[in-house]
Amino acid sequence: MPRFKTPDYDLKMIPVDFAQQVLPGTFEFALCHLVDNELKLSTLRSRYTNDAGGAPAFDPAVLLKIVLLAYSRGLISSRSIAGACRNNVLFMAVSGDSAPHFTTIAGFVAELGDEAAALFTQVLLVCDRQGLIGRELFAIDGVKLPSNASKAKSGTRADFEREAAKMEAAVQRMMGEQKARDVSGCDDDEARAARTRERLTDESAKMATGKGVIQGYTGVAAVDAAHQIVVDAQAHGTGSEQELLLPLVDACAPQRHTDTAICADAGYHSEKNLAELDTRGIPAWICDNCYRIQAPRSAHAEVAL
Repeated sequence: MPRFKTPDYDLKMIPVDFAQQVLPGTFEFALCHLVDNELKLSTLRSRYTNDAGGAPAFDPAVLLKIVLLAYSRGLISSRSIAGACRNNVLFMAVSGDSAPHFTTIAGFVAELGDEAAALFTQVLLVCDRQGLIGRELFAIDGVKLPSNASKAKSGTRADFEREAAKMEAAVQRMMGEQKARDVSGCDDDEARAARTRERLTDESAKMATGKGVIQGYTGVAAVDAAHQIVVDAQAHGTGSEQELLLPLVDACAPQRHTDTAICADAGYHSEKNLAELDTRGIPAWICDNCYRIQAPRSAHAEVAL
């Protein structure tokens, strides 16, 4: 029989260059760049009055990086976040090996308050300044996902006031959950993950694919034509794409202009969808089952390819 080297996953004492752990192109790289170079944290820093005396405090920029990285990994409680800072190399790298106590993290989140709204608005302004998202054409398409996929909905471009409000509300809910866990002393991130897996299994549906029938979801996304930026993405426990068109059009409304066109393939075609788009005056092109492009009457006449 062939012989192989045995992997060793035991504890190791090795030197680590933290600067090499945050790789370009990753979420954590973008997070560090935004916090260090784009966000104005003067309001947060002005709360500290230890200029002349007292122990050095944790920089709000470091705490913000830690919390946002934790949220992106599904960690909610301050105890879980503090544990990651002690045991996870990536958290060590992002925090500069700061390892704040869980009470420090809980206090930071509890006192962040309305400043969170200003911070996320700054992120949206950065996206706009970079000109990453156009508004001429949004293309909609979907894919069948197996039922172990996460159900998610996200947006990346804003009509600032409305989109910022949506993001702020989501962050406030997550911060509220973290505060509640910190008060109760409950650290149930793993239990939460188990509940999420159970919920996703219950909400999935049987659907036909090119490889047979699967238990899963239909994932749909709207993509801006200018730079292929996803402006909205959703997953639904249904195999019918037709009924998912209008919810996705509604979800990306904050990013659309009145003349932003929508295009989609034959899976989203129905007379009901065309009629509703016509009523709303939304320009759109949707193929029928014969791959002829159809559009709402008020926007464009029917065109046969």
